[in-house]
Amino acid sequence: MTHKVALNFEDGVTRFIDAAVGEAIADAAYHQGINLPLDCRDGACGACKCFVESGRYDLGEEYIEDALSEAEIEQGYVLTCQMRAESDCVIRVPAASVVCKIQQSNYHAAISNVRQLSESTIALSVKGNSLSQLAFLPGQYANLKVPGSDQVRAYSFSSLQKDGEVSFLIRNVPGGLMSSFLTSFAKVGDNVNLAGPLGVFYLRDINRPLLLLAGGTGLAPFTAMLEKIAEHGSEHPLHLIYGVTHDHDLVEIDKLEAFVACIPNFTYSACVASPDSVYPQKGYVTQHIEPQHLNDGEVDIYLCGPPPMVEGVSEYIREQGVQPASFYYEKFAASV
Repeated sequence: MTHKVALNFEDGVTRFIDAAVGEAIADAAYHQGINLPLDCRDGACGACKCFVESGRYDLGEEYIEDALSEAEIEQGYVLTCQMRAESDCVIRVPAASVVCKIQQSNYHAAISNVRQLSESTIALSVKGNSLSQLAFLPGQYANLKVPGSDQVRAYSFSSLQKDGEVSFLIRNVPGGLMSSFLTSFAKVGDNVNLAGPLGVFYLRDINRPLLLLAGGTGLAPFTAMLEKIAEHGSEHPLHLIYGVTHDHDLVEIDKLEAFVACIPNFTYSACVASPDSVYPQKGYVTQHIEPQHLNDGEVDIYLCGPPPMVEGVSEYIREQGVQPASFYYEKFAASV
C-alpha cells in the first residue's frame, strides 16, 4: 500500500511521490529522483524540516528537540527523514525545486474540445496519454505553450484530470496570442504542450466553513476544487460568490447548479458590476458578502481574480475587523 504525497516547493512547483507504509518521506522522495534538503538521517540536524498542510502522519521517534521542538510539532512541522505518511499528504518544502534537482514536468496532448462560451471566455480541453500521469492539487495551474510560437501562457485547471483529459477557462483577450489561436485557428486534434503543475493556490483540508470568491475566469480553480469536494463531501458549509463585469461574462452557471445538486452544503451567488446589467444581482463581490459568510473569522477564504479585485476584497475584510483563520488568494492578469 502506498500514499500519494504532494511536495510543494517555494518556487511554486509541485511534485507527487508515492510513499509506502512505514517509509520515510525523504527516502521515498530520493528513490523517485527528488533530493529533499538533508544533512543527516537521524533527526538531529533539522535540515529536512518541512510543514505538513494536510494529511495524517507518524512523526517518528528518532529526533531531538534542537531539530524539532514541541511548539513546531504543534504547528505542523516535521522532519522528512523521520516522517511516515498514514494517508495522502501535502507537504510544503522550504526550498526551490531546482535545489532539489527537479524540473517542471512536460506533457504532450491534443485539443479534445474548444468552445467560445461568451465574448470573453473560451473553454479548452486537452487530452493525451501522458496526461493520465498528471497529478495536481485543485486550484493549481499549468503553463500552456501557444501553438506556432515559443510563448507560454498560465491557466488554472478548471477540472480534475480524468482519463487523460483536463480543462481550462481562458479569458478571450482581443489580439491576445493564445486567444487569437483559439478563436481563429484551433481545431480538435491540434497538438498542445503544457508544463506543471504549478502554484501555491490550492484546496487545503476543510476544517471550517469556506468562502470562495471568484472574479471572471478566476472561476476556473474553484470548479476544479468543487469537483474534488463533490467526490469526498464536506461537513462544513461552502459559499461561492462569482463576480463578473458584464452580463455576457457569466459562464458555467449550469455547472455551479450541478454542484449545488451534488454537494449538500454548497451554495453560490453571482453578481455583475456593470450598471447596465439586467442580472438580478449587481455590484461587486464585496457587496454580497454577508456576516454569516465571514463567521466571526472562523472561515477559510479563497480568492481568485484580477489584482484590483484581490486588493478590494482584502481591504473590505480589514474594514470589517475580521481576521479569517486562513486567507488564500491568487491574482491574475490577462496576457496579450
